[in-house]
Amino acid sequence: MNLDRRTFVAAAAASPVLLGAGSAAAHLVRERTLKIAVIGCGGRGTGAMFNAINAGKQTGCTIEVVALADLFEERAVRASNALAENGMKALSPDRIFTGFDAYKQACATDCDIAILATPPGFRPIHFREATAKGKHVFCEKPVAVDGPGVRSFVESAAQSRSKKLKVAAGTQRRHEQCYLECIDRIQKGDIGKVVAGRVYWNMGSLWNVTPDAKKSDVENQIRNWLYHSWLSGDHIVEQHVHQLDVMQWVMGGHPELVRGVGGRQVRTDGQLYGHIFDHFGLEFQYPGDRFVFSMCRQQDGTDGKVEEMFHGTEGMARMHSGFSEIRGAKAWRFAGKQPDPYTQEHVDLQNAILNDTPLNEAEQVAHSTLCAIMGRMAAYSGKDVTWEQAMNSTEVLMPDSIEFGARPVAPVAVPGKSRV
Repeated sequence: MNLDRRTFVAAAAASPVLLGAGSAAAHLVRERTLKIAVIGCGGRGTGAMFNAINAGKQTGCTIEVVALADLFEERAVRASNALAENGMKALSPDRIFTGFDAYKQACATDCDIAILATPPGFRPIHFREATAKGKHVFCEKPVAVDGPGVRSFVESAAQSRSKKLKVAAGTQRRHEQCYLECIDRIQKGDIGKVVAGRVYWNMGSLWNVTPDAKKSDVENQIRNWLYHSWLSGDHIVEQHVHQLDVMQWVMGGHPELVRGVGGRQVRTDGQLYGHIFDHFGLEFQYPGDRFVFSMCRQQDGTDGKVEEMFHGTEGMARMHSGFSEIRGAKAWRFAGKQPDPYTQEHVDLQNAILNDTPLNEAEQVAHSTLCAIMGRMAAYSGKDVTWEQAMNSTEVLMPDSIEFGARPVAPVAVPGKSRV
């Protein structure tokens, strides 16, 4: 028979004569379906759900969404309706979970993969639950908002490795071809020894949700989570973590110390913008007198810049989404195929599961998250902060449990007065 592999598998699934129930090929047929639970059904969670579905077309795998979980019912229902609007089956009500324990109900289903896409403050407890239930995980970045959260995530990462679970993180540059090729060249010495770097995420403002007087403080803050550090970590953690992850990747280790400045000059309305800063400028110090300068801001009307540059003894490298180049004696510019990295990270996760190959990015993304947290600590306090201080910090922003009720907006940090 002149059958390709997918046709053979389809025919085999329908034919008990072609495949015995206990054969290796029958096992292969079962493994070509992966069941997914989405925990956090906002824009990013729903986007990740469809990224995973599209990835299945590349891995030859059927993706079945078996659970949707969100604190707010309307978001989970909207994600279910989105499946129907795109030609797939909406979930039955008994597979849509809401409330603060919705993640536990989703992890208790027969899902193979848990997509974690709630506000970052919840990530450590959700990852702990998914790992305990033996689920592979796609977790959005960042993965915590404080030192205790990072430590919890690292502990769960060790458990996930011991269970041989696969974990992919939403630091999509790790799966983006132009970055992979450029950083491979850097690591092979094409710019010599890396001595310094510059990383940026400068842009305008993002969305915000006006508080509703009929809702509690906690609900209003969760709906407007970007602007409250207990939920987002501030925008240096929630967004700039991408560049700091590339910094970690290129520099090959952790910074020893960070010092920096920051504040809020434009977004000063506490009702709309909580208490977070709108700009940061940081210097990360690495062993061997190396350093990386970091800048991020969210201020309308300013020039945008989202990229990373690294300087070596024999050249420099420059990268941003869809682009990378090396200048110097070994000049080079990326000209290859550039698959969508938001889909590729799910392709890589699914292939690791289906082929049982190594992939666990949990500790890696936790350490990149800590870089961002220590930067926030330095800017908020005006004090130098070491890696050890940040990792061992006892400052808790996100409690283990939370419920709707009163919660005053935190005061805006004042450098020189706010404590580390």
